[in-house]
Amino acid sequence: MLKVKQPTGVSEYLRTQALAPDFSGQYRQHSKLLGNASPDIGQIALRYGANDFGSVMMEENVVSSAGTTFRLDAAQIESLIRDAGYEPRRRNNWYELLN
Repeated sequence: MLKVKQPTGVSEYLRTQALAPDFSGQYRQHSKLLGNASPDIGQIALRYGANDFGSVMMEENVVSSAGTTFRLDAAQIESLIRDAGYEPRRRNNWYELLN
């Protein structure tokens, strides 16, 4: 089990989202991992620089074993993205946008 010296919260998560593009210039995608934070924090993360809301999880054993149980279908994810003021787009595993 991973030992954490100091627990982190929403503010640290959002700060990381905001700083990630500056420190990882070669990456175009900055995902908000849906299983790790609540849907409303996901919407805020989009404003902090995340440009990928995540995806529908087929198997969420890892995050559910950590106590996180946010389960959303594709329509709910797309609605959250629209409500945050963005246009949802689907992509494949290679981050190529789909029609």
